[in-house]
Amino acid sequence: MVFNTGSTLLDAIVLSVVSKEKDGTYGYKITQDVRNAIDVSESTLYPVLRRLQKEECFETYDKAIDGRNRRYYRITEKGNAQLSLYRVEWKNYSTKISNIMLGGKEND
Repeated sequence: MVFNTGSTLLDAIVLSVVSKEKDGTYGYKITQDVRNAIDVSESTLYPVLRRLQKEECFETYDKAIDGRNRRYYRITEKGNAQLSLYRVEWKNYSTKISNIMLGGKEND
């Protein structure tokens, strides 16, 4: 992607990916799902997961898979509230940018 992805947009994408799984999802799968939208490395993504957990947007639990523990991330009520805010902001922002970039009329 040519455009730089800021930390707020990355937070919104990660929250959205995790919110799609009721029982939570694990780091590698989150990385793969995020990579469907933007190019991001695991070394970039794991600090985001830890920060969102610290901000109480995620809760974590470990599950043994093939003899190894896998850390799962599940969105919290606070995370869902933050995601809702991001979705409203994204809709407004993306509409305005699309109107400028694609030549549509601006909607106030």
